[in-house]
Amino acid sequence: MKRWRIEGVTLSLAEDEQLLNSKIAGILNINKNHIGAPQVIRKSLDARRNRPPHYTYNVAFTMEEDDWSAPKDLPSGIKVSSVPAEPAPVTFVPVLRAGEKVIVVGCGPAGLFASLFLALHRCPVLLLERGKPVEERHRDVQSFWDQGILLPDSNVYFGEGGAGTFSDGKLTSRVRNPYTLWVKKILVDMGAAPEILTDGKPHIGSDRLRKVLVNLRKRLLSMNCQVSFNTKMTDLIIHKNHLEGIIVNGVGEIKTSHLVLAIGQSSEETYRVLEDRGIGLGKKAFAMGLRIEHPQEDINRIQYGPWTGHPVLPPADYTLTARVPELNRSVYSFCMCPGGQVIGSSSGEGGIVTNGMSQSARKGIYANSAIVVNVHPEDYEEYGASGLGGLAFRRTWEEKAFDAGGRTYKAPAQGLLNFLEDRDSPEIGATSFLPGVTAASLKSILPDYVYESIRFGMGKFQQAMPGFITAEANLIGVETRTSSPVRITRGDDGQSTSVRGIYPCGEGAGYAGGIISSALDGIRAALHILTRL
Repeated sequence: MKRWRIEGVTLSLAEDEQLLNSKIAGILNINKNHIGAPQVIRKSLDARRNRPPHYTYNVAFTMEEDDWSAPKDLPSGIKVSSVPAEPAPVTFVPVLRAGEKVIVVGCGPAGLFASLFLALHRCPVLLLERGKPVEERHRDVQSFWDQGILLPDSNVYFGEGGAGTFSDGKLTSRVRNPYTLWVKKILVDMGAAPEILTDGKPHIGSDRLRKVLVNLRKRLLSMNCQVSFNTKMTDLIIHKNHLEGIIVNGVGEIKTSHLVLAIGQSSEETYRVLEDRGIGLGKKAFAMGLRIEHPQEDINRIQYGPWTGHPVLPPADYTLTARVPELNRSVYSFCMCPGGQVIGSSSGEGGIVTNGMSQSARKGIYANSAIVVNVHPEDYEEYGASGLGGLAFRRTWEEKAFDAGGRTYKAPAQGLLNFLEDRDSPEIGATSFLPGVTAASLKSILPDYVYESIRFGMGKFQQAMPGFITAEANLIGVETRTSSPVRITRGDDGQSTSVRGIYPCGEGAGYAGGIISSALDGIRAALHILTRL
């Protein structure tokens, strides 16, 4: 029986999903009883201002008549297409030398899903993580937020789950990949809400992510995958441009000729090891700026207008962007967290890094987002000709933020109006930031072109969202970890262009950003290894 997909079916806030069949039947001019096995593929909220909010659905279904075809005179915004049959899964039978394992370094999304994919195909895996299991890691991070005690190997960036563990758990991705739905299904199996399979802007939430990670670890351990925490790769063993093994914790040697390098973008020491061993590293663009925080009620009012407070509406979000022609820059919102909080995300001593986080319910009283400006490789040429120049560049601004905050991991913060008027103020309004903020001028912690671009962009954002510029909004600095400024160069076969047997992937390799795209890149590395084996 042929399967079809209809896109663009709408329901008002007052309409129940049980009406979808009737809606589809009306659109297609058929009896609703002829529609079989309906399945919501995607559900998204359309809340553009000055019109009633509504939900838009894409639905898959079957038709009793095998020769049925969609009518040609469909209403505007409606699209009907046949759903292609799913391809048969590919089966791999990997062959390794006796006792050898594929080593995966890094327990973020790329490393976890590379390990899972390899293990599913009966490939022995050793997953190494420099940090701690998520239960212990959570306590260490809370100690940092409460007391300013930073542990270099157990923090917001290092430990089980990687940087995504302390985030909103967003699963949006522009990558079109047949494994995207599979990744989401695995996450649901591990404890994520089923809604992530259909929501237009899916997220898990940091509280649920911790449970997902524990269950995923148990699954890996049951599948011939060893997991070793507090284990840091400190060197590589290379002979004639071929990997022969790695050194861990400075002393232990592990033989392997297949290494998945999923180190994350904050592993500065590991990047230096790679450079010392001749692994090809390149520069790449990234973005930096500040976090902005508003009362969530203000964002709700701006976005929903008279429908604010409707019980089926989630906390409102936004996406903003503006060109800055005079500086040849773009300024845009990034990683917007409704009902969330701004968190200290330092991974090294003497530096301030901010990020945003939400729990699954998004019930916090604040909304926050990064407001960032693109940084080109030529902007940090003076920091070195190697691929590590971008790390030194961003570290400079993180240290300036540390100084401006009082050198206690409290972040420098400034009211939005004071920032726009270039006015110092000894006071700062309430914020959610942990471990706390210090009133400071943020001009001193940003490159001039970033500072001017954000000031210009705020005017454009106010035009797009009247009320965005308000005395209740605060800016907190500095946001530098939007993506890696380093790319570990790799070929079409997924291997390092310098050393055979090394498969760089994920955010730290400079080929992904976010949970889904990193997981997909880890799967890509696993596929390359399985094909080679």
